[in-house]
Amino acid sequence: MLQIFDLAPNNFRGKLHLTCLGTWKAMQPNPDKNQSELKHLQFENFGGGVKYQDAITITIKVLELELVKILTMFTSIDISYNNFEGPIPGVFGKFKELLGLNFSHNAFTGSIPSFFGKLQQLESLDLSSNSQRGEIPLQLANLKFLSFLNDTNNKLVGPIPTSTQLQTFSEASFENNAELCGPPLKTACGLPSAK
Repeated sequence: MLQIFDLAPNNFRGKLHLTCLGTWKAMQPNPDKNQSELKHLQFENFGGGVKYQDAITITIKVLELELVKILTMFTSIDISYNNFEGPIPGVFGKFKELLGLNFSHNAFTGSIPSFFGKLQQLESLDLSSNSQRGEIPLQLANLKFLSFLNDTNNKLVGPIPTSTQLQTFSEASFENNAELCGPPLKTACGLPSAK
């Protein structure tokens, strides 16, 4: 089963159009079919433009294999250290078995998607060093297994949602968001931010 989808680090640019991932029926769990034994798919240091296909050729132990269908679920997606821009695509909200997401060091804009709160198995979420704006969605308080969170170096504002889970993270998880306030930060909401 494909467990890790890794596009980091590359110099991919532009908006991340991965809606095709949601249409690949083979990626949805299907108890009637055998699952692939592929554990890690990594695209490292590609040059040129990005092309998305329904088939992919990979090399494993000097054998070239064409995978027409990529089976089952992702448990980790890493697209860090690229130049993806625009909002984070909603297709990522469909992967309910995800344990780790790393979207750091890109140029994502817009607010942090509320659909992250539906990824109940998520243990690690790194959105650092983007241009995310707005408040942290209340839905992130639903992530009971989240043990690593990095929202640093964005443009987040307002109070950190009150929940036991989000208050367990250190202040370092939220650094360099001048208008963010509330525990675990020292800046109380309604007061001028500490710079």
